[in-house]
Amino acid sequence: MNIRLVGGAFLNFLYNDVITHVPIHAVRKGFLRLFNNKIDRHAVILMHTRILNFWKIEIGPNVVINQHCLLDCRQYRIVIAHNTDIGPYTRIWTLGHDPDSPNHALYGGDVQIGHHVWIASGVTILPKAVIGDGAVIASASVVIKPVQVKEVVAGNPAKHIRFRNNELSYQLKFTPYFE
Repeated sequence: MNIRLVGGAFLNFLYNDVITHVPIHAVRKGFLRLFNNKIDRHAVILMHTRILNFWKIEIGPNVVINQHCLLDCRQYRIVIAHNTDIGPYTRIWTLGHDPDSPNHALYGGDVQIGHHVWIASGVTILPKAVIGDGAVIASASVVIKPVQVKEVVAGNPAKHIRFRNNELSYQLKFTPYFE
């Protein structure tokens, strides 16, 4: 039995099934930062967000991850740059199954999300996605391919709508206490 593997599984269980339900933001973020200093101290992760294998995630300053999200870092990383807003019920997957594989083989890769990105509620982002700086992903969209800088996409699969007209100079400031 690999003690590190068992210990890691226990810490994941502890965060995802106990700590994420604690209604004090400082407790939840403090637990995560105790084991992963690549989660910025000014990032916000709201209640009921599950992070699978949380030491493989990088979260920049002023990132807001809303309630009930799922961030899958089981084998690959998720990197989120600064001032990005991720809406509730968003799912970010880095691992999946190849539908053409005769033995249900896994496939996957890192997900990279640029700065000043707005991901609305209920979005699904699939493995290997790269989302450019300032992009906007509309609610319930499914991202299966790269999203360009300042591109606005929507739908399943997410398709180009237009480009954003914004200087991307704003700073997200949100200080939750009991969320």
